[in-house]
Amino acid sequence: MPSSEAASAEPGPEDAAVAGSAQGGGDDGMTWWYRWLCRFAAVIGGVSCAIAGVWNCVTIDPLNIAAGVWMVLTAFVLFLCEAPFCCQFIEFANAVSARADKLRYWQKAMFYCGIAIFPVCLRFSFTTLFGNAIAFASGVLYGLASLGKKGDAVSYARLKDKKPADEERFTGSITNETAMQ
Repeated sequence: MPSSEAASAEPGPEDAAVAGSAQGGGDDGMTWWYRWLCRFAAVIGGVSCAIAGVWNCVTIDPLNIAAGVWMVLTAFVLFLCEAPFCCQFIEFANAVSARADKLRYWQKAMFYCGIAIFPVCLRFSFTTLFGNAIAFASGVLYGLASLGKKGDAVSYARLKDKKPADEERFTGSITNETAMQ
C-alpha cells in the first residue's frame, strides 16, 4: 500500500485542472468579481429556467411542454458548465466544465443567448420569457466580457490630443504616399 507522502507527491488530473485554471485565469483580462458575477448569473439563470420549465410542463399544450423540457435542459447545461459541483454524481461533469472554461467569452455568450432564446421563440409566454431572462442576461454578461476592458482616461486623453497627421504618421500612410510620388 503506498504511503500518503507518495500519493500526495504525484499530481493527479484534478491537480492539473486546478493548475490550468489558475494559470489561464489571470491573463484573460477579466476581473475576479466579474468572473464570479457571470458564473452567479448563469447559476441563477439555471435555477429560474428549471423552475419555469417544470411549471411550463404542467399543461396539455405540446408547444408548452416542448419549451418546458428545453428550459430544463438549458438549466442542466448551465449547471454543468458553470457549477459542476451541483452535478457531482455525473462522471463527465468536470470534463464538460473544463471544456466550457476553455471557450472564448463570445462563444459562451452566443451559446447561452441561443439556448435561452429558443424556448421563447418556440412558445412566447410569460413563463418562458421570464424563465429565460436571467440565462440570457448571463450570455449578455459574457458578451460584454468579450469586448474587453475599458481604456483608462490617460490613454484616451493622449488619443484625443493627437492630430490626424500624427495618427497617419504612426500608421505609415504619409510615408507610403510620399514614397509613391
